[in-house]
Amino acid sequence: MTVDTRFYAPLGALTLEEIAGRIGATLVGDTNLTISGIASAANAKAAEVAFLEGDGKLAPSLSPHLTAVICNEVMRAFVPAGIATFVTAFPRYAHSQLAKALFQPRHLMESGQGNVSESAQIHSNAVIQPGAVIGSGAAIGEAAVIGANAVIGPGVQIGRNTNIGANSSIHCALIGDNVTILAGARIGETGFGVLVGPQGAEDAPHYGRVIIQDHATIGANSCIDRGVFEDTIIGERTKIDNLCQIAHNVVLGRGVIVAAFGGISGSVSVGDGSMLGGRVGIADHVQVGERVSLAASAGLFRNVESGETWGGTPAKPIRQWMREVAWLQKQANPKKTS
Repeated sequence: MTVDTRFYAPLGALTLEEIAGRIGATLVGDTNLTISGIASAANAKAAEVAFLEGDGKLAPSLSPHLTAVICNEVMRAFVPAGIATFVTAFPRYAHSQLAKALFQPRHLMESGQGNVSESAQIHSNAVIQPGAVIGSGAAIGEAAVIGANAVIGPGVQIGRNTNIGANSSIHCALIGDNVTILAGARIGETGFGVLVGPQGAEDAPHYGRVIIQDHATIGANSCIDRGVFEDTIIGERTKIDNLCQIAHNVVLGRGVIVAAFGGISGSVSVGDGSMLGGRVGIADHVQVGERVSLAASAGLFRNVESGETWGGTPAKPIRQWMREVAWLQKQANPKKTS
C-alpha cells in the first residue's frame, strides 16, 4: 500500500546513490534512479523501496512492480535481475532509517495554535466537547460527538453519528458511520514492532493506517495499532470489549466479537461472525475462519477452519480439549479403592 500522505508528510525524493550513503549499504543498480516511497516487498509499486530479510530458505513474495530492494547477502539470490539492490547486514533497520528520511508522521509535527485546526472540516451538527483537539485536515461528520479531551490527529476522518469517548486518541485512521469508541481508547498508535539494528533492538516505524468500518464498537481503554505498511481493519458491526489489544496489520471481518482482555497479535486474520471469549490470545500470522468460537482464555497458535469451536492452551478442537481435561482430572484425583 502506498503511504497515505494525509497522515505522513513526504520529505522529498532521494536518488539511489543518496540512499546508499544514508543507510551505509552497497548498491547494485542505476545510481540516478529516484525513490519517493516505501512498501512491503509483496505490494511495492514503482519508485518505492522494500526490504527482504531472512535465512534464504523460503522464497519471498515479490511485487511485479518492485523497483528497488534492501536485503542481506543471503536473500540477494531471490532478487530478480534488473532490480536495484542495496546489500546490508541489517535490511529492515536500513529500510526503517530510509523511511524516516522520506516521511514524517503528521501528528508528530508542529500543529500551530489552538485546539481545533482551522483546516479541519467539522459538520455544523457535530459536537466538540471541551478540551478536544482536532488536527489539521481532519474531518468530523454530521452528528458526530467528540468527547472531552479526546485527540483527533491530522487527516483523521470521522463518519456520521460516530461517538468518540472522552480522553481517547485517534491517529492515522479512517472511522466509518455509527461507530462507538469508548473513553480512553487508543487508535492508530505504533504496534509492538521490534527489529535488529547495529546497536541491538530498535522500534520499527509504522506507516500504515487503521480502518474501522460502520457500526463497529471499540471498548474503553482498548488499543488498535496501525499497520506497518498495510492497514489494520475492523469490519462492519464488529464489537470489541474493554481492555483489548489489536496489533498491527490485523484484519477482523464483519460481526466479530472480542470479549474483554482479548489480545490479537500482528497480521492475524479473523473471519466474519467469529467469537473470541474473554482473555483469548492469538499468536501472530494465524488465520481464523468464519463463525469460529474460541473459548475463554484460549491460547491459539495455529490456523482454524470455518465453523469450528476451540479451547484450551494451546488451543485445540473443543471436544478434544474437554476429553484431555477430564482425563487429567481423573489422574489427579483417582477414586479410592477399599
